[in-house]
Amino acid sequence: MIDRQWGVPTSLGSRIPLSSLIQTLAVAEYLSFRHAGNMLGIAQSSISRRIKLLEEELGILLFERSTRGVRLTEAGRRFVEGVAAGIDQLDHAVKTAGAFACGDLGRIRIGVHALAPGSFLDGLLAGYREAHPQVIIEIAEGTAHDSIHQLRTRELDIAFVAGAPDLPDCHTRRIWHEPLFAALPANHALVDRSGVTWADLAGETFLVRNGGTGPQAYEYIIQRLAGRWPAGPSILRCDVERNTLMQMIAQGFGVSIAGRATALINMAGVAFRPFYDEPEPVPFSAVWSPYNQSATLRNLLHLAGRLGRSRQGRAIL
Repeated sequence: MIDRQWGVPTSLGSRIPLSSLIQTLAVAEYLSFRHAGNMLGIAQSSISRRIKLLEEELGILLFERSTRGVRLTEAGRRFVEGVAAGIDQLDHAVKTAGAFACGDLGRIRIGVHALAPGSFLDGLLAGYREAHPQVIIEIAEGTAHDSIHQLRTRELDIAFVAGAPDLPDCHTRRIWHEPLFAALPANHALVDRSGVTWADLAGETFLVRNGGTGPQAYEYIIQRLAGRWPAGPSILRCDVERNTLMQMIAQGFGVSIAGRATALINMAGVAFRPFYDEPEPVPFSAVWSPYNQSATLRNLLHLAGRLGRSRQGRAIL
């Protein structure tokens, strides 16, 4: 057909109401205008008239009518097969779009400082995967600085970092807290105590990683031990993974600090003792871009907030 205004071919299918196609499928299934009308809640005469108009528009006889009912013509059968396939594709498209819109399909890219068994992050990701099994989860481990840079360049959807950073171009929300522990060689003199103070560790050599929460741990140690060493804190930065750092502690290279998630891990030769003089647990925050409207992100934030409140409630009790 030709569009009279523009003089270009137009699609006949685009001008056929979807309701006409659905009614045609119903008549083809029941081979009865009356039964199709009862199923759709539409008067028999209305369906008969609508399909008659469709046949005139198409220039095709879809159904042969008789006193015994109706039956599909060969052209009608081919038409119905094509319409049924198209309706199935449309239904799939609608359902798929709906799943993406509500966050049941898609992917989410998460930046973490570490992922330890039994930690808050471990439980959060397990809960998210259970609730949204068809969402692809991509995890990148790195420093807070790296993760926030990746957020700004849209390489990550969300990052979980130690502390409560003040970032004017990002949204931040405190999600959970962890008490701080000293990581000591198992044969260290302080291991006999149930806890330690920062003054107890004055003069010790501290080991921190270059990656993960290492830069934040470095700044934290500087703040806590400023003025306690004549020549300043002795801090050795190591370009190693967490397990290697813990092995260095076990061999007596020095001590370090760690959150509760790390202290939960059974590491041979390393003992963890809480700090008596830490004023409050270390906060951990979610950071994300205000321009990210992803439903997968929204669902993760909702679950993280719910689990964080639940964990805080248990701690109070």
